[in-house]
Formats: sequence, C-alpha cells, structure tokens
Amino acid sequence: MRYRLTVYLVAAAFVIVFAGGYLIAAENEQVIKITAKRFEYSPKEITVKKGVPVVLEFTSLDRLHGFDCPALKIRTDIRPGQVSTVRFVPDKVGTYLFHCDNFCGTGHEGMRGTIKVVE
Repeated sequence: MRYRLTVYLVAAAFVIVFAGGYLIAAENEQVIKITAKRFEYSPKEITVKKGVPVVLEFTSLDRLHGFDCPALKIRTDIRPGQVSTVRFVPDKVGTYLFHCDNFCGTGHEGMRGTIKVVE
C-alpha cells in the first residue's frame, strides 16, 4: 500500500513539473493564425524573430490547400474545418517565400506569401 502511494506521488510530481515546463515554453511562443482561401493567405506577410519559437495555426475557409516554405522546411496540408499546427524556431535571418502546393484552381499559382525573419 505504501509503495503504491509513493509511486502515485512521484508520478503526480512528474506530471506537475512536466506540465509546468510546457506552460512556460508555450508562453514564449509567438502564435500566428493564418487563413487560406482561393487564392490567398491572410496574412500573406509574416514577420518573426530569429530564435523565438513560432506556432503557425492554419485554417481553410473553403477547400484543401497546402502551405510550403521550402527554405524553412515548413510543410502542411490545410483542411477545411480543421486547424493544422506547425511549430518551428527560425534560425536564420532573411525573407522566405511560401506557396500553396495543393492545386486549388485557376489562380493557384498566385497563392503566395513571405516569412520575414528578423534579429
């Protein structure tokens, strides 16, 4: 009985410490909500800071889209009715192009934007 109680207490302490660490990390993240629809992203220009964790939260307003930023190795599908989440930490300063890589009709080729990473 005593052994079981000790195991439960250790497990509870681990969960509290782990969850507390996660909450601290989450507070430092920059969250950017991005919507996709034929044939645009909003916002289409994103600015983030080098070394600061970023969470991109994507939603589609109409159909399946994609998000591809090859230079930053970011790629996801954006499905209507779902939130697609991508986490990354920018490690190099510059301006990087992103685009839709799921064909969404005439005008698809203009569905582009930029991520600008600053110091």
